[in-house]
Amino acid sequence: MLRIIFMGTPDFSVPTLTALAEAGHEIAAVYTQPPRPAGRRGLELTPSPVQREAERLSIPVCTPLSLKSADEQQAFAALEAEVAVVVAYGLLLPRAVLEAPRLGCFNGHASLLPRWRGAAPIQRALMAGDAETGMMVMKMDEGLDTGPVALQASVPIGPDMTAGELHDRLSSIGAPLMVEAMSQLEQGRLALTPQAETGVTYAKKIEKAETRIDWSQPARDVHDRIRGLSPFPGAWCEFEASGRRERLKLLRSTRAEGSGGPGELLDNGLTVACGDGAIRLLEVQRAGGRAVPAEEFLRGAQLKPGDRFL
Repeated sequence: MLRIIFMGTPDFSVPTLTALAEAGHEIAAVYTQPPRPAGRRGLELTPSPVQREAERLSIPVCTPLSLKSADEQQAFAALEAEVAVVVAYGLLLPRAVLEAPRLGCFNGHASLLPRWRGAAPIQRALMAGDAETGMMVMKMDEGLDTGPVALQASVPIGPDMTAGELHDRLSSIGAPLMVEAMSQLEQGRLALTPQAETGVTYAKKIEKAETRIDWSQPARDVHDRIRGLSPFPGAWCEFEASGRRERLKLLRSTRAEGSGGPGELLDNGLTVACGDGAIRLLEVQRAGGRAVPAEEFLRGAQLKPGDRFL
């Protein structure tokens, strides 16, 4: 068994941490982002999902704000781990950290590299209309997801699959993939393949300005944006209710038949015209409300064909 430092923060990372522990590896420590303000007033400091799992497993937890200082790098090296496993940690690893474990640092990344290097590979794959993505285990270097690849598992992307659904699927296959990688590494038979030099794309962080729907875009692009941003941060538009504008979060949609002015409601089933074609909204959420099916929203919104989403 290997002596491992695990580095991760969100829910996505938890299955891999659990699987490595269950496989019998010694988890010397868990590194995760510090507790963040949460709750209605933002007054409570809430530990990350990875920290909660580490505490359940009685694993020591480290929550540095940065790994750039000599003291933090010395503390990391003092753990004498053979390998570090990184899954959605959220901090850059300096060279001193990358070189500290004898066998290196390995990252579980949610794309088929070199496509979608960077922060938001799941959302970007959906927003681009990709038909396939996957999980990759790669050995880390100082570049942005540029290291050689060890193992990969592909996942088809369904036409209406949301980012939340793809997130869960990739998280579930990433855990056994990393366990297998660590098994092969321990046995000295983990092969590394340099990434292709062609086909490189970057999955930049989602910006707030990208979340508002532009109904003048083709239906394909509108649909892919909705599902790529669902459930978080959520694509949105506005509509008029009782003489005032109200924001509507769009959580689930599908391609539909029909045409009209961009944003025009075409029927009583929440089919909306786009710049080219139409989509049908399946699940939405009014400001301050809960996510509801289209039928329930329509009963309360008092919209009719010809009304327009903005």
